[in-house]
Parts: sequence; C-alpha cells; structure tokens
Amino acid sequence: MTAPHIVDPAGLLSEALTDASPDLMRSLLQSLINALLSADADAVVGAEWGRPSPDRTAQRNGYRHRDLDTRVGTIDVAIP
Repeated sequence: MTAPHIVDPAGLLSEALTDASPDLMRSLLQSLINALLSADADAVVGAEWGRPSPDRTAQRNGYRHRDLDTRVGTIDVAIP
C-alpha cells in the first residue's frame, strides 16, 4: 500500500525561499522536518490536519515544540 502524495516538494521549496531568513539552510531544514513529521502524522491518523475523513483512525491534538540542535544551528521542531 502506498501513501498518498502528502508533501508537495515544489510548493514547500517555493514557500521556504520566499519566507527565508538570512540563514536559508536552517529555514529549509526546519520547514522540511516539520513537513515530514506532519505528513507522517497524517498517514498514521488517516486524514490531514483539520479535515474530516471517514477513513480517520485516530485524532490529532495539536503540536508540541522542541528545539533540535543541528550543524546549521538550533531549529524549532513542531512535533504532532
């Protein structure tokens, strides 16, 4: 079984480039990690955030924020 195409790489990159801070690499890494975590939660739950679905198997209760230390600096990760 394949997962539906949840992450749009072109849209994610375009959004990151238009809203990027002076430190582009950190901004891109943060956007990518948060998008992947959200896509993984969508796959587990069976529906996207805030969208009703008859295939839903669980609920999402929001996000908790944690700092992640990387080579490009500390980034804020939103864990679903």
